[in-house]
Amino acid sequence: MPAHSLTQRNVWEAKKRIGSSAAETPLIYSPVLSDMTGSRIYLKLENINESGSFKIRGAFNKIRCLTQEEQQRGVTTFSTGNFGVSVATVANQLGIKAVICLSKRVPKAKVDVLKRTGAHIEVIGESQDDAEEHCYHLEREQGLTVVHPFDDPFIIAGQGTIGLEILDELPEVDTVIGGLSGGGLHSGLAKALKPADSRIRLIGVSTAKGPAMYESIQAGKPVMVKERDTLADSLLGGIGLNNQYTFSMVQQYVDDMVLLEEKDIAKGMAFMLETHRMAVEGAAAAGIGAILHKHIQPGSHTVVVISGSSVDTSTICAVAQNDQSLGWNGS
Repeated sequence: MPAHSLTQRNVWEAKKRIGSSAAETPLIYSPVLSDMTGSRIYLKLENINESGSFKIRGAFNKIRCLTQEEQQRGVTTFSTGNFGVSVATVANQLGIKAVICLSKRVPKAKVDVLKRTGAHIEVIGESQDDAEEHCYHLEREQGLTVVHPFDDPFIIAGQGTIGLEILDELPEVDTVIGGLSGGGLHSGLAKALKPADSRIRLIGVSTAKGPAMYESIQAGKPVMVKERDTLADSLLGGIGLNNQYTFSMVQQYVDDMVLLEEKDIAKGMAFMLETHRMAVEGAAAAGIGAILHKHIQPGSHTVVVISGSSVDTSTICAVAQNDQSLGWNGS
């Protein structure tokens, strides 16, 4: 399916296909953020999904669309953690073999969650690109089907169901903010939201420590970016030099991209813990951090996608204690 032929209809089809397998998530009002900004700000709680992140939506939509023969052979994916957990969760539900390829950078908390799914885990190299290469080796050698974590129309359509839910609960929404890495989330949101009103702003937030999509958009083509350790590890990973879908869709539909330093991300995590009593990962808190540090001017009705919950307890404790090693002094 060419990128230009992916439509809102495909997102509605994904919603029907996913059904109750990925339940609708709450959209809650944030009175503190709203008071601070003078805007009405809402949080879309994707962190409470069964797999701990929004990525179960795309994973379920894609795997459900595989042929019976493909499902019998099994699937493999490469991941910074959350998509691997989502693929493993769906595969377990459907009785399908799953091999999850990770780099050595994936945090222990996410590896531990993966182990509980029963999927086979293979740790390869220092980056997501290394894990991706191994995935395609498994496809050639074992006949497994590679489930791409973002650059796939079925993945994009699945993630877009978040946008349909936002429109249903908050039809006056004018701004949606979320973590931007490979672009699957924002591409899906665009296909759900822009047909309803092209004026709805989509804002992507990335870590400054390896923003592959941001650097690619600046260069006008997909480029390789070195990954560095960050609180927002889910936002790491390349977009693929042969990217077919998400690069062009982000280029066309995302209205603004913001890079965050570690102190911004830490502040967002601390805010979610202290104000909403939720322990969320750095990528999920990035939008909050961007608002708190005034990198983003919210609209009158703004939604922040809280994308996932996979975070080490030690990291949350450090954030809560304003650990100076995180580069945040609480101000």
